Amino acid sequence: MSEYQKMISSQPYNCIAPELTQLRREAARRYRRFNRAEEEDEQQVLLQELVGELAEGAFICPPLYYTYDRHIHLGKNSYINMGATLLDNAPIRIGAEVMIGPNVHIYTAVHSLEADERVQGGETAQPITIEERVWIGGGAILLSGVTIGQEAIVGAGAVVTKDVPAGARVAGNPARILPAKRVERTS
Repeated sequence: MSEYQKMISSQPYNCIAPELTQLRREAARRYRRFNRAEEEDEQQVLLQELVGELAEGAFICPPLYYTYDRHIHLGKNSYINMGATLLDNAPIRIGAEVMIGPNVHIYTAVHSLEADERVQGGETAQPITIEERVWIGGGAILLSGVTIGQEAIVGAGAVVTKDVPAGARVAGNPARILPAKRVERTS
């Protein structure tokens, strides 16, 4: 099994293997081309070529940075603001009508915690799922393997280390669920 096959099947792999290094270099050439495009129509055409899935009405603002590009799936009418960093060593699945603020980082990859393994390229990657109608505030960081439930809100600057339930609001480092605001009704 190749290092790429291990990576996309969430098995331990060698992130500095020549085949992966080559794929990352090719991907970097593609995102640099996208980031230099001046017209939105040209950017949209390039996005169709870059990502694994770009549904109708979905858009990503440049600059955009990613590892491989082919593992990014963006649902209908979803929007990623400028400065996104998507380490798509495993699939990143973004549902419909998701709003992602500027400078959000999504990391599917995790280096080994053992120094000897880490310097030899030991790494694993777990998919990240963002369900429909989620809002992720600017500067948030989503770590490997998390799922953000439908209609959840991730506050600006939050570091999400575990799953966020549907409808929850989280903020902080590490992100914690915020208490629901009570709405006072008047007659």
